[in-house]
Amino acid sequence: MIRVLLVDDSPLIRESLSQSVEEAGDLTVVSGTAANGEKALTWLDSHYADLCITDIRMPVMDGLTLIERINERYPWMMCLVVSSYDDFEYAKTSIQLKALDYILKPVDNRLLNRTLVAAEGRINQERSRDAASIMLRKLPHHRSFLERWLNQVRTLQTGTMPLLIVDTLELLESWIGHQYYLLNALSDAWLQMLIEELMEDKLRLELKEGKDLVFGERTLPISEIRSHFRLCAVQRLEEGSHQLVAAMRGVRDTQTMRKIELVKQYIREHFTKDINLQELAEQVDMNKTYMCTLFKQETGITVWNYIVAERMQKARSLLLETSFKVYEIANEIGYEDVPYFSQNFKKYYGMTPLDYKRRMKS
Repeated sequence: MIRVLLVDDSPLIRESLSQSVEEAGDLTVVSGTAANGEKALTWLDSHYADLCITDIRMPVMDGLTLIERINERYPWMMCLVVSSYDDFEYAKTSIQLKALDYILKPVDNRLLNRTLVAAEGRINQERSRDAASIMLRKLPHHRSFLERWLNQVRTLQTGTMPLLIVDTLELLESWIGHQYYLLNALSDAWLQMLIEELMEDKLRLELKEGKDLVFGERTLPISEIRSHFRLCAVQRLEEGSHQLVAAMRGVRDTQTMRKIELVKQYIREHFTKDINLQELAEQVDMNKTYMCTLFKQETGITVWNYIVAERMQKARSLLLETSFKVYEIANEIGYEDVPYFSQNFKKYYGMTPLDYKRRMKS
């Protein structure tokens, strides 16, 4: 989601531009629209944006000065000029300041839409390029992390994937300093690297695009940037790991694997209840002992550990996305014994529920 700051001294123009932006791609207008450059900079002192759309002539601080200040203070941001003045010098100066385009008022909505889509593509392209560059520099020194992922995917093991994802997130974050906005692109680069490595296993996969719409509001305070982009990256890595394992499972798609998938499906649909292994085996038309042996052989974990994994992943979602208390989460996923739930959570994620929440949101 590309967050857009609108700067124009006309409220009507801001309202019109806001409607146009919302109709173009994955862009959204932040609540902090501003009447001049000085107000825009004041807002940016405490909030995050990716793109600034600004007029040229405004009271207090004009658009060109604003672009210059943004370039100095917020190098990840891009700017686009929408102006009433068909002035060559204005246009020339704005382009010299690396503005994406110079659009004249009254605005042609089709032209603006094309420009906004191109701006979104430019922002994502540059971040992907930066992420790829970082990956090429850093990965040779951290090959062991990649090998851990490859082993997990090749053996279809998902039991320890959540902790591996948290470890990987912290590794990626250590590569970027305070450039948290690169975490999603870096997560994509990490997943693409895995796909390239797994091509020798005949795995073919085109990753679905990750979105950050689940977390946070349109307006993102500076104090929440790290937490926001960390959560987005975790979601991206989790989505990617599921797609990778699913694709690898497709490579190994046999009658046996289809049976195992039926077991997993039943567990996913009933994990909040007491699951009897004999009844589970009957549901998939298998002998209980054979089912348990086959499940462990094909997934690397026991049926019971898979049930626990489903419960823990649901617990994690409730922990990060709701205000539920620990005992409420335990009850929600089928645990009456709260200490036993906390003990299982710690075994699964390597830390207690409250410690995990603090670590992810700190």
